[in-house]
Amino acid sequence: MADLRPLRETGPRPVNPDSIQPVSFAAYEADFDGFAQALGDSFTRYGFAVISDHRLEQGRIEAALGSAKAFFALPEAVKQAYVVGQGGQRGYTPFGVETAKGEAHHDLKEFWHMGRDLPAGHPYAGVMPPNVWPDEVPDFHPNVAWLYGALDAMGRKVLEALAVYLDLDRGFFDPTVNDGNSVLRLLHYPPTAGDGPHIRAAAHEDINVITLLLGAEEAGLEVLRRDGSWLAINPPPGALVCNIGDMLQRLTNHRLPSTTHRVVNPAPERRGVARYSTPFFLHFNPDYEIRTLATCIDGAHPDRYREPITADGYLQQRLREIKLL
Repeated sequence: MADLRPLRETGPRPVNPDSIQPVSFAAYEADFDGFAQALGDSFTRYGFAVISDHRLEQGRIEAALGSAKAFFALPEAVKQAYVVGQGGQRGYTPFGVETAKGEAHHDLKEFWHMGRDLPAGHPYAGVMPPNVWPDEVPDFHPNVAWLYGALDAMGRKVLEALAVYLDLDRGFFDPTVNDGNSVLRLLHYPPTAGDGPHIRAAAHEDINVITLLLGAEEAGLEVLRRDGSWLAINPPPGALVCNIGDMLQRLTNHRLPSTTHRVVNPAPERRGVARYSTPFFLHFNPDYEIRTLATCIDGAHPDRYREPITADGYLQQRLREIKLL
């Protein structure tokens, strides 16, 4: 299969008016094979899929988002106390730090990271540090931890479908992500003053296996199509946006593409409104060896990655590239 990865942006492009058709999560139980095919086809075409009817409890989603908003509203000095110096893996990362790979200008965002809680003495403790929690927002810990668990469980169901789509055993990914270095990011894009050169999130691809994103209240997410046009992602209420990350692209020899996307600055009438979102970056276990799947190699599609790399080795390499290390 030809390289499905689109070219990076070279200048302003029109946004294509069509949209990614949602795949109903109801089919996960009613017609799993059909669900897997529809989901895989969307990922193959766009690198993205929209999953409707996700069944995650809306009240609890709103509670987690409310806790995030309460934290970001705290004074800067208070938030700075939660910068823990671990490459942004846990706690608070201030505004103006993260910069997309290859970009000169930082993104217009601040964020909080929660990772997986590990039992004492776990072998991954050296690369997966403990979480920190803000004392100033009492319900932050239970609300955010619930959201982490809910998205982690949903992500595993998406991987079940992708395993079948890739002609693998349905449970293929289970032991590769059961203790994965997955991260929930609570994102705050403050109101903007005007046009560039900085934008809320410059064009980039995600590092991880798959990303799950609950619909943001404000527009802005766009995906770069293979023809060079930008496609706005505006999921319906109760839907989840999911995209392929670079680790899965590498594992599948680009059969499932990790597609360039960005978050653009708002229209003039919305510049005074903040944007919040909660992407969940699902990762492999740190010592999982990313080696191209045999089912994704043939005479027409030779192995692009002859040398395997561990998930943690790949992550550290990429974190340095985006200035978090």
